[in-house]
Amino acid sequence: MKPPITSLATLGLALLVSAPEPVAAQSYQVDCAILLCLAGGWPASAPCVHARGVFIRRITPWPVEPPLQIWNCPMGGGPGALPSLPGSQRADIDISAPAFDFVRSLRVYQIDHWQFMNGDTDCLHAGSIRRGDYGTQGEFRWAYVTPAAVPLASGLPRPVDCETFAWRSVFVDWRDHEDNYGFEEVRY
Repeated sequence: MKPPITSLATLGLALLVSAPEPVAAQSYQVDCAILLCLAGGWPASAPCVHARGVFIRRITPWPVEPPLQIWNCPMGGGPGALPSLPGSQRADIDISAPAFDFVRSLRVYQIDHWQFMNGDTDCLHAGSIRRGDYGTQGEFRWAYVTPAAVPLASGLPRPVDCETFAWRSVFVDWRDHEDNYGFEEVRY
């Protein structure tokens, strides 16, 4: 059973209030807002509208950045804190519990794919698709995937025959704290 979103929001606000004096206040405040707003399904509020704008700007080329940079949101420092390593890009508390599954559900697809008929019989596919995933503690990593790995919610064409097309986009999808599906796609 998942904890109610209000308790997650209350926990997040308590962490923000009890955090030590920030070094770069602007960077962590927006990432904490992205974390809380993503968990809550992007509720309609001024902080969440701003957070979603930053979230989308980060996936708008170039360069494509992780939309949630959880390592910029100080959540701990007490007994549950993970050791801080120089250059570490992960949460500073243990987020391996199911309550944080919404972080690990977030996926980013950088799509640069096209196909065309070469002559009368050869259907050629070219380009690349990278998928960015979040690990157990919020660390972000890229891996190359096939077009079949891109969710159907993306506008990526999937023609039966060898229709000519070119598709460039960044597609991001997630599940919020209540397991509701959401996505955004930016064509370029």
